Amino acid sequence: MSKHLEFPTISPVTEGVNRPLWSVMIPTYNCASYLGQTLKSVLEQAPEPEKMQIEVVDDYSTKDDPEAVVREIGQGRVSFYRQPQNVGAQANFNSCIQRAKGHWVHILHGDDYIMPGFYCAFERAFEQESDLGAAFCRYAYVDEHNHQKSLSVVEREIPGIISDWIERIAIKQRIQTPSIVVKRSVYEKLGGYHLKLIHAADWEMWKRIAVNYPVWFEPQLLACYRQHSTSDSSRLIRTGLDLADTKAAITISETYLPQSVAKGLSDRAREHYALRAIEVIARRMISRGDLSAAINQIIGAIKCSQSPKVIKLLVKLILSILQKPTKQTAS
Repeated sequence: MSKHLEFPTISPVTEGVNRPLWSVMIPTYNCASYLGQTLKSVLEQAPEPEKMQIEVVDDYSTKDDPEAVVREIGQGRVSFYRQPQNVGAQANFNSCIQRAKGHWVHILHGDDYIMPGFYCAFERAFEQESDLGAAFCRYAYVDEHNHQKSLSVVEREIPGIISDWIERIAIKQRIQTPSIVVKRSVYEKLGGYHLKLIHAADWEMWKRIAVNYPVWFEPQLLACYRQHSTSDSSRLIRTGLDLADTKAAITISETYLPQSVAKGLSDRAREHYALRAIEVIARRMISRGDLSAAINQIIGAIKCSQSPKVIKLLVKLILSILQKPTKQTAS
């Protein structure tokens, strides 16, 4: 990966340092109200400190006090590091990786949580396949009140390596961060999260790993990813910046995907996200009366792909809008 100098370097752990099997690294930023649940979900299944490092890495929160939560819930078992200034999500994730001492790194957002048996399930995978680069499980999308909204797809019915994983992950994002664990040596070889990506940095990372290492899937539902109505993702969708960032991630990964399939997979990925922007997101924004957001999604879709399917769907959307009956005023 030497030609991709924009990938931040992750240095190996200093020689002589005691290394646990696990590093559970918890990035936070103004989400202390959820952090207690996150920490409890880990501590309830955490082995002894010699086997698992647990650390909260705060990106200079200004609206709450995550350190107080760590003191109260962690009771000395969880360490805390605060960035001297706000560095942004991707740089904070890279700090998590760099500060991790374990052989396997689990980045668990400070507002997400895991189910009982999460770490045991992956340890069984490590015992079966020593050359894995990453492993992930099925996960649930939950709202601010822990209500389950939907589930991720089952990539395979029984635990094991996904044979055609590059073809699947190259076309669309299929993993949310709390569900995946990555070998630290993988980050050392491939580098950290791309700092120029905002919305799609995690997806780009999963593609980079897929090209270079076997990836394991655990079909048990063992992680929960929280979606907020006021999140950065929601803001990016309203402005269309989510699509611009996704398109940039596709351009980056096209340079390292297998040459024989790189263009085809990348074109399919651009088409997928353009179709989704028109059929799902733009329609949703129109139904909410947010015409500006809908237009931004449509513009982003056209910039992403002008395939016949995209053009056909766009025409269909426009016609459906024009054909809507208008309210008649009483004479």
